[in-house]
Amino acid sequence: MTKTFRNKIGNDLKESQINWKVIILFIPIAFVTYIFHEFGHLIFGELLGNDMTLSLNNSAPKSGYFINESHACWSAMGGPVFTIIQAFVFLLITWITKSIYAYSFAFFAIFSRFFSIVFGGINLQDEGRIASMTDTNKYIIAAIVLTILFLILWRCNRIMKLNMKAIGYFTVLGTFAILIVIGVNELITVK
Repeated sequence: MTKTFRNKIGNDLKESQINWKVIILFIPIAFVTYIFHEFGHLIFGELLGNDMTLSLNNSAPKSGYFINESHACWSAMGGPVFTIIQAFVFLLITWITKSIYAYSFAFFAIFSRFFSIVFGGINLQDEGRIASMTDTNKYIIAAIVLTILFLILWRCNRIMKLNMKAIGYFTVLGTFAILIVIGVNELITVK
C-alpha cells in the first residue's frame, strides 16, 4: 500500500469517526444485536404461553411446534420488532450523547436486517415468514421494516453528520461482524 493511499484511508476513517475502539466494538455489538433479535422471538412466544428456546441465531418452541398456529406469526414478528426497538433506543442515545458508539449500535441493528433480507433470502427471513403466514406480498413486510429502519439510520447520520463514505466504512465493518457471527453460529450448531 502506498503512503498516499494509507493516508487517504486514515483521513476517511477519522472523518467517519471510526477508530480502533469502534472497530473492535463492532464484534460484540453484532453478537448483542443477534441475541436481542432472537430474544424478541422468545419474548413474543413466551407471552403467548409457548416454552421457547434461545440460541445465537434461533428461537423456537422447545416442543418443536407452537401451541396455536397464529403464535408462529407473532413470534416471528418479535425479532423485527426488537430490532426496531434497538435501533430507536440507540437513535435516542445518539441524539442525546452524539456518541459514535451509540450510533454503531443503531447502525448495526439496521444493517443486520438489511443484510439478512438481501443476502439471506427473503423467504428464509422473519419478514418473509410473516408475509407467508398473513397471506401478504413477501416484499411488503420487508419494505415496511426496512423503511422504518432506514429512516432511523437517516436521522442518526444527520445527528452524527456522517456522509455516504462513512456509511460505506460502517457497512464494511458490519459485513465483517456479521460474517463472524455466522461463523461462530456454524461452529456452535455443528452436530
